[in-house]
Amino acid sequence: MSRPTRKEAEDAVKILLNWVGEDPDREGLRATPARVAKAYQEWFSGYKDDPIDFLRRTFREVDGYDELVILRDIDFESHCEHHLAPIIGKVQVGYLPDRKVVGISKLARVVETFAKRMQVQESMTAQIAHCINDVLKPKGVGVVVEGVHQCMTTRGIHKPGVSMVTSQLLGAFRSDPRTRSEFLNIIGRSNLR
Repeated sequence: MSRPTRKEAEDAVKILLNWVGEDPDREGLRATPARVAKAYQEWFSGYKDDPIDFLRRTFREVDGYDELVILRDIDFESHCEHHLAPIIGKVQVGYLPDRKVVGISKLARVVETFAKRMQVQESMTAQIAHCINDVLKPKGVGVVVEGVHQCMTTRGIHKPGVSMVTSQLLGAFRSDPRTRSEFLNIIGRSNLR
């Protein structure tokens, strides 16, 4: 499948504007197709990045540090692959290092890369956890995602104020109740035990 040109993408937006009953040539909408194409480049920029690249540079000089590393409240914006509606929320990431750590901004970049793709939240949660686990090879990984899905709040069932929580626990986060409990307590989600 060949990738459409920017002009073809803009023409598609014009068709959708026309389909909903608008005139894509009226003053307020003339620049909309170009704006939408540009927004799509930003919203779906995760397709151009490889999250594994962000985790390749690690640090071994950590004075024997072997306790939890947790990055809390990473804001994310994604889009539901079913309706292309926004999913907005926060991600909690933790891992139990095995002789090496990674810069914390790299964890946020991994989250950002997967979030900037069309998603279902369950897949995004698993993708983040497995990427960190596969590259860093820690003793365990925990990822908890809480998202508000606009496909449910602004259309369909119209239930604002509802958020979805998903988690993926690997290694010691799954097998050791103490590690799991410590992680969930630190991120303020002890009710997920």
